[in-house]
Amino acid sequence: MIYERIKQAKVVPVIAIEDVGRALALADALIQGGLPVAEITFRTEAAAHVISILAKERPELLVGAGTILTIDNLNKAVDSGAKFGVAPGLNPKILKTALKLEFPFSPGIMTPSDIEIALDMGVRVLKFFPAEAAGGLKMLSSLAAPYAHTGVKFIPTGGIAVDNYRDYLSKAFVLAVGGTWIASKENIAASNWETIKSNCEALNAKSM
Repeated sequence: MIYERIKQAKVVPVIAIEDVGRALALADALIQGGLPVAEITFRTEAAAHVISILAKERPELLVGAGTILTIDNLNKAVDSGAKFGVAPGLNPKILKTALKLEFPFSPGIMTPSDIEIALDMGVRVLKFFPAEAAGGLKMLSSLAAPYAHTGVKFIPTGGIAVDNYRDYLSKAFVLAVGGTWIASKENIAASNWETIKSNCEALNAKSM
């Protein structure tokens, strides 16, 4: 199951990649570092092509699509071979389409109303975004409390970094966290694959 694999990974690298030619080297750095998962965001023109290449050439990598803001983004993600999708907000139209396609999709939430809309539509894994700016772990703990009995889980993203990710992961309602620090746009552009690999290895070396 997709979400079980995400739970096992604990940290999902959130990636904005401009150059398709760097896709496989990036994937290899993540895999060799022991973190075989990537959320490729639709913040770049290369996103769909990168997802397609990774899905075909690195099947051991769990590839998802992020920043899905439109039905077109959603369709491209599915057609390119993404195994899951994520959005910063909750757009009922996009969520309804994802459900119809049976595509694992986690919309972004920031309020109780957002959570209730998602639960009403049958979705139980939600992105909490922007996590730190919206009040951090204290806010998420308060949001999660009234819905604990529903089994809802959260993937906090936004401001998550090496100094706070373990605090989030210590909570039962957190499935995993998303973060850009694992494979930053700058490190990808500079082909700093060893740095990215080391960032992955550091996560595995620490108790999560």
